[in-house]
Amino acid sequence: MVDPANLLAILMMAAVTYLTRIGGYILLRNRSLGPRAMAVLEAAPGCVLISVIAPAFVSDRPTDLIALACTVLAATRLSLLPTVLIGVGSAALLRHVLA
Repeated sequence: MVDPANLLAILMMAAVTYLTRIGGYILLRNRSLGPRAMAVLEAAPGCVLISVIAPAFVSDRPTDLIALACTVLAATRLSLLPTVLIGVGSAALLRHVLA
């Protein structure tokens, strides 16, 4: 049985996530963005990725540091999706093999 408070928290988080997702479309539906604004929006996924992997930079676990190196190398050569897959895959494989 799901605790009602937990269910409410999950539903509220889903609603906020959805509203932030469609908020940009609603606010900018009748406007055209300049090249500078488009560049910022295109860079956003990379910023999110960095915020997710940044804690690995200060990790003391060798597996995390090796996976981080693999991810950085992939990021210099590949697009975002393959880089994410290589980062997650290398972290999982290294943790399984070396831990």
